[in-house]
Amino acid sequence: MFQYLLFFTEPTMRRLATAVTLALASTTTTAANVILIVGDGMDDQQVTIARDYLKGANGQLLLDQMPVRSAVQILTVEDNTEGKPVYVADSANTATSLATGAVTSRGRIATSAGDDRDLPTIVELARAAGLRTGIVSSASVTDATPASFAAHISYRMCENPELMADITYSGIHLGHCQQDMKANGGAGSISEQLAVSGLDVLLGGGAKHFQPTVEGGTESVLRSAQLAGFSVVRSRDELLAAEPGERLLGLFAPGTLPVRMRGEDGREAEAPRPSLLNRLHQYLGSVELPEPMRCEPNPEAAGIPSLKEMTDTALQQLSHNNERGFFLMVESASIDKQSHERKPCGSIGELEQLDEVLASALDFAAQHPDTLVLVTADHSQAAQLIPQRSMFEAYTVPIYTPGKMARIITPEGSIMGVNYATNDFGYEEHTGANVPLYGNAAAEGRVKTFQRQSELFGIMREFLGL
Repeated sequence: MFQYLLFFTEPTMRRLATAVTLALASTTTTAANVILIVGDGMDDQQVTIARDYLKGANGQLLLDQMPVRSAVQILTVEDNTEGKPVYVADSANTATSLATGAVTSRGRIATSAGDDRDLPTIVELARAAGLRTGIVSSASVTDATPASFAAHISYRMCENPELMADITYSGIHLGHCQQDMKANGGAGSISEQLAVSGLDVLLGGGAKHFQPTVEGGTESVLRSAQLAGFSVVRSRDELLAAEPGERLLGLFAPGTLPVRMRGEDGREAEAPRPSLLNRLHQYLGSVELPEPMRCEPNPEAAGIPSLKEMTDTALQQLSHNNERGFFLMVESASIDKQSHERKPCGSIGELEQLDEVLASALDFAAQHPDTLVLVTADHSQAAQLIPQRSMFEAYTVPIYTPGKMARIITPEGSIMGVNYATNDFGYEEHTGANVPLYGNAAAEGRVKTFQRQSELFGIMREFLGL
């Protein structure tokens, strides 16, 4: 077991004292595996939209065929010791709940609200007990969801050493992580922490965050990762040619990986266009709805490894000559990111990628019965499935969404209406609804019909015997 601890820096070792104590107390010796699949922003609206487009109104996704189904409540609190609830979450605090079992505030990466304590993660507990660990994401590996499983920092935007002292966008100060800088006794930026995390597999985007020089050093963050034992792969061919047993850091794009699908000619949701007369009075005039569009392959995704290919490689690396077991988190990140940008075709394609990952996970579990497969979301998102033309048109007055709408021509030949209306800004927001949880047969008796999100951590920890 102690060979795994060699990859940790001294600050990380201090942070993991609790994790090591819990791991050494474990008496479980049977190999067990957990595969956690996270659809970022994947609520029931997103699942239904994707199902209707990909499989038809009478079809089923693989998700729909899982034997265990539950609803998960998302919890968030203010960033103080009072702990008053906040009813809409972000990916940082929700991923922290999944990774640590703690409820925290928005923007925090595996740290507590108010007093800023580091919270031991399922990855750290697993590694301390001798299990292998892996993270796969279609976002930057430094993004909120993957980071929350293997790093600790007060603010999610501190992704590399150059973003620690001050984060400014268009002249607007957005925050800092000065207390987390190495010079102040912290563990450094997210990319620096990931570089020395001891993960066995870390695959996704985010190459730009590994280019800066480490704080207080002369080498790049990427070089720091190589010195810590990672083999770096940058292309699909290099990924698929990886030798079993290597510790892999795969960085396949500067930031988020390109999505599989896009709207026709890059179109996204658009605002209805009311006539001048309708602008004068809502019952008069007419309205022109956005023209229907089709979804098409995104040419920018050519040559990028699919989420399934990254997952298959991760499963190969984690299971090779491994009698102890592993924990793997896979995130389909752009269900959420495309919804922020009002791009339903992109979200549909990323949910398709998640369904393909699930197929790989279930195939692996069929050959390794002591494998728990859970699929869930971190939070809900803005997309709504609405009538593509209002059902109230019979009243012979112009009725239309106050937001932005896409009318998508489906493979069945019908038109599907997808609406975005959380604000009038250029970027949609999360919503506060429950999210689904799906499990394989190993989840039976472990998952309740209604769960708090933080309880999923306990289910995974117990299954792994940590």
